Amino acid sequence: MRRSCFPKCRLMRLLGLLQIVLGGLVIIVSISSLFRFYSAGFFLHNEDICRHFYGVKDVYEGFDIKALSTRVEEVLNKMESLQDKLEATVQKLEKNKDLIDRTNISKSEYKKFLEEEVIRPLYSAHIALRQIRLPKIEGIRNMTVKEEPLINTFVIEEIRKYITPKENRVGKINIYGTERIYNTIGHACVLMKKELEEYMDYDIGSYCKDDWNLAQKLMINGCDPLPRRRCLTRASKLYQKPYAINESLWKLPDGRNVRWSNYQCRNFECLSSKNPKRGYSKCTGCFEMEKEKLKWVINGTLPIDFMIKDVLAIKPGEIRIGLDFGVGTGTFAARMREQNVTIISTALNLGAPFNEMIALRGLIPLYVTLNQRLPFFDNTLDLIHTTGFMDGWLDLQLMDFILFDWDRILRPGGLLWIDRFFCNRKDLDDYMYMFLQFRYKKHKWSISPKSKDEVFLSALLEKPPRSL
Repeated sequence: MRRSCFPKCRLMRLLGLLQIVLGGLVIIVSISSLFRFYSAGFFLHNEDICRHFYGVKDVYEGFDIKALSTRVEEVLNKMESLQDKLEATVQKLEKNKDLIDRTNISKSEYKKFLEEEVIRPLYSAHIALRQIRLPKIEGIRNMTVKEEPLINTFVIEEIRKYITPKENRVGKINIYGTERIYNTIGHACVLMKKELEEYMDYDIGSYCKDDWNLAQKLMINGCDPLPRRRCLTRASKLYQKPYAINESLWKLPDGRNVRWSNYQCRNFECLSSKNPKRGYSKCTGCFEMEKEKLKWVINGTLPIDFMIKDVLAIKPGEIRIGLDFGVGTGTFAARMREQNVTIISTALNLGAPFNEMIALRGLIPLYVTLNQRLPFFDNTLDLIHTTGFMDGWLDLQLMDFILFDWDRILRPGGLLWIDRFFCNRKDLDDYMYMFLQFRYKKHKWSISPKSKDEVFLSALLEKPPRSL
């Protein structure tokens, strides 16, 4: 009789021990959380802290305390629930002790109980605890608290990965002039409260401030899409009628049609590639029409230079609308227009009036950042072309989100034209995988050396049909 009771008694002792351990864990988590809050300076007795904790604010210097408290409470509730369940199980075993003595519990049932009732809930609480982001204290003197806003609000890991800023892969300042890229769902506006308030500080119905560069700064740092404003946009006082479409494609626009106040140059002639103080670095010859006329129509010296006529010949009559994602003044769109293909060109004014230039040529500029979901519906574009912008500084996870968005808007049978993408030779395999993971059909694929340590990659890929 004593032998048949042994497994049940051992189970009861084990459950009792687990109950004690879990109770201790709850106490430790509670104390450690309070200690971390105290270390971060959250219990100092000043007006800001009091206002925060008594409902005036939910954000402390860029850190969401309310969201953090919710996540801590979530973990404690999971551990408390597991402890209550174990206590109830132990009480049930004590109550039905005589019945248990007359039955046998198999090893498989014992294992199943531990896995489903103990290990899984404990693992869930452990994961939730690991996901909590506490503020990083930078400097002992000023105790500055910095953390990504609202990160603890989200439980789904994919959202957390998406909104976490992506560091530049090569460790240098990127084309935007920033150290990282912020993907946009509006959360970054919390960190840029001062700039956003400045942007929205205007008199209703009056002229807006000449602050497009402030708006672009907000966009680049993830505070996007921006709120609409009820003020009148400014234009050049000397605005002239634009050139006719047949003339405007390949003629430098009238400089009086641009507001130059926020650029280093004050006219288009100043933007020459020969001017070292022109104010921008990418696409150095973009504002020189004689150089631009040669692109995609004259055979280059490298096999990575594809011609427009060769690309269109692969899908005769099928390429009608597309997107040029890069840095430029609309030359690719101008050449495609001559082939009766409509191309929208993405552009930011990174040191020069790229958007104004594209529009004055009679083409369509799309003012979006690299981190924004493209405003096109699924399976709608015939062609996506990219050059001069996406290269080896991109974080791989950021690039993954970008390429999946391109795949979303490109129709089955549509073409993805990767034009002169360059990266470090040692990183080539990583980027090749990024492009090839979608299993597009290869029409063209070429790699050429750019320098001793860098290579060019050009590719023309076709999206396969997919259906469920």
